[in-house]
Amino acid sequence: MKLSDNWFSSVAEADNGCPIFISGRDDINEFRLSEKFKERVEIYWGYAATPKGMPSEEEATLMEEVQTALKDAFEKDKLAILTGIYTGNSERTLVFYTRTSRVFGERLNETLATFDKLPITLYVENDATWNEYQEMCEIKPFAE
Repeated sequence: MKLSDNWFSSVAEADNGCPIFISGRDDINEFRLSEKFKERVEIYWGYAATPKGMPSEEEATLMEEVQTALKDAFEKDKLAILTGIYTGNSERTLVFYTRTSRVFGERLNETLATFDKLPITLYVENDATWNEYQEMCEIKPFAE
């Protein structure tokens, strides 16, 4: 299975009207249909928002550094695939589908050890049918 790095972008709205910017991974059906990535791990990063609900420039830079480190660490041997990124309304969420949340947690700790303590929380769920991913794809803009 070859992992592409093709993404789409979209915008949604939180209940309070704040925009949520979404980046979703394209061209990963082979991984979704393989039935090897049955667990979904969501990493939530709360932040002090600007008036428009976005992170400060400094925090956004740190978020990008962490996101790149995690993506590289998990995707080098396809332990997990980053499928979605949601940013807005004082929170960034990274969505991964993984083969095993136990090993995911170990690698997460190893990867984040080089950073100062981060304001993140995790959520893990069995999602063998990739429900979250399919819901995100429903808001994907159509090609023109």
